[in-house]
Amino acid sequence: MSASITFHGAAQEVTGSCHVVRAAGATVMLDCGMFQGRRRESSEKNRTLPLDVAELTAVILSHAHIDHSGRLPFLVASGYSGPIYCTPATRDLCALMLADSAHIQSKDAEFLTKRGRDVEPPLYGQREVIQTLGQMVAIPYGRPFPVAPGLTATFVDAGHILGSASVSLDVEERGRVRRLVFSGDVGRRNLPIIRDPQPPTGAHAVILESTYGDREHAAPLRAREELARVVRETASRGGRVMIPSFAVGRTQELIYELHELLIAGQIPEIPIIVDSPLATAATEVFELHPEAYDQTEPGVRSLGALFRSPTVSYTRDVQESIALNDKRGPFVVISASGMAESGRILHHLSIGASDPRNTILVVGFMAEHTLGRRIVERRPLLRVFGDEIPLRAQVEVINGYSAHADRVELRQWLSAVHATSPALGSVFLVHGEAPAQTALADALTADGFAVTVPAPGATHPW
Repeated sequence: MSASITFHGAAQEVTGSCHVVRAAGATVMLDCGMFQGRRRESSEKNRTLPLDVAELTAVILSHAHIDHSGRLPFLVASGYSGPIYCTPATRDLCALMLADSAHIQSKDAEFLTKRGRDVEPPLYGQREVIQTLGQMVAIPYGRPFPVAPGLTATFVDAGHILGSASVSLDVEERGRVRRLVFSGDVGRRNLPIIRDPQPPTGAHAVILESTYGDREHAAPLRAREELARVVRETASRGGRVMIPSFAVGRTQELIYELHELLIAGQIPEIPIIVDSPLATAATEVFELHPEAYDQTEPGVRSLGALFRSPTVSYTRDVQESIALNDKRGPFVVISASGMAESGRILHHLSIGASDPRNTILVVGFMAEHTLGRRIVERRPLLRVFGDEIPLRAQVEVINGYSAHADRVELRQWLSAVHATSPALGSVFLVHGEAPAQTALADALTADGFAVTVPAPGATHPW
């Protein structure tokens, strides 16, 4: 059987997820994500498609995060008119996230142009987003669906964000069936709201994410304790807690956690402000999909309105956001984007990063060359909108809120896949930086797996 995978994104890096599978005479793209990082380098990558769209049979999308879905409208604008398969919740979230991505690109270009800087035009606009949504085909978990003659796919709950999926892709040729499993982003066990990840079965080859392949997360309970401490200490200084957060998944998790901490009396009753139209709309999508919640969790059963409490408010218009610049602390503001590369969090950092009473709270992975990474590294000067801002605010990092499995959890997930997959061969590590991939590759090799870390653009048989 001749089947191959070409790794066009998230290969030895953590953004731009895109893998092209050629099998049974068809060409299938797994994810079509946006690259993030250095502006010029990312722009060049984002404007380069991995193939002629005329060759493409179908796209299968693991989840709605922009580093997995963000180039779909560009693909469509380039002539792709075929199906984009995803789960129902992923489709609903993409309706928000892709529109928001188009809006941010437009506004960022407008802002920088006014400042006299040379900028590339946006990758796409709202028209291309609408067309993309029209090509999305929603398929529930666990229901096999035909992708092309000889190709069948099934979504399995990845436990990462609402609607996230691992993909089982079955290839039938000459009476034999082989299964490729694409992990998507693997979630963690015992996180709030979302169900635990479900490892697929019967794999012959696996594409596995490796974001945290070199480290272990704090236990969720420990992360909650750290969150309470940061809020209490910042409130005692009269400061603001500024949290760059992914609008989908992380924001809802934080709102839920803060709600429970307030009820338990572990944090003071201070305003909690979600300053992101996307996060506000995404929270409403979460409320539309209770079927995806982990009903075994006590808080999910007891809170009723998971994301509503007297201290939580959601901004929608620009004037509400601007008014926060003059608001006196203490308060918590949660704002997109997750890696502090765009969106309203930049305005909060430009105002608040220089004030030692404040705290910048990092609750997720920050890729190389992003503003978020420079905050984690505690650089003395941050460049925001072209201006240099001294970093005097406290910086706190809580890795326990990551929606990505850590080193131990990834090994456990793959071991569970292997338990039902006696013919498992190659394991390809993607979506990770070099230290994480090297560490995980060494560990998995010691476990007996045949591990490859594909280079960008490399093609491998499976």
